[in-house]
Amino acid sequence: MTENDLPPDPVQDSRVRQARVLARKINLLLDIIMDESGQPYDYPTLSAKAEQLTGYNISRTRWSLLKNGKIQVVPDDALRAIAAVFDIGAEYLLQEDGKIPDRVVAELELVRSMRRAGVLNFAARTLGPVDPEAFRAIAKILDEGV
Repeated sequence: MTENDLPPDPVQDSRVRQARVLARKINLLLDIIMDESGQPYDYPTLSAKAEQLTGYNISRTRWSLLKNGKIQVVPDDALRAIAAVFDIGAEYLLQEDGKIPDRVVAELELVRSMRRAGVLNFAARTLGPVDPEAFRAIAKILDEGV
């Protein structure tokens, strides 16, 4: 009998799904929310801030497992510490669906705006002097959110 012959395990499937949701949310937060110096959070900065805010020490091993979506028992204190660092509710970290925290929405909008500006800057330098109509078309597409 091979692993493929075994019936599905709903408990294991749920744990895998939860670990993936948590990893996806953590990596999104790491992409969009910066530390006080304006840099992306690295482990030492995040760990120090979590301990400062909540008194909980997130080990390097746990952090790596969380970010990579590995199945583990995640203490509520760890979730609260991560949520405190990013200034969001801990429940968001485990919800597959649900309300996105206002802070995350604002940061995503900022990232979108910065990327749009970068594309427009590139298009202006590349096409502006040569093909102003193409530049206007690109700007219109970006404005429409397509």
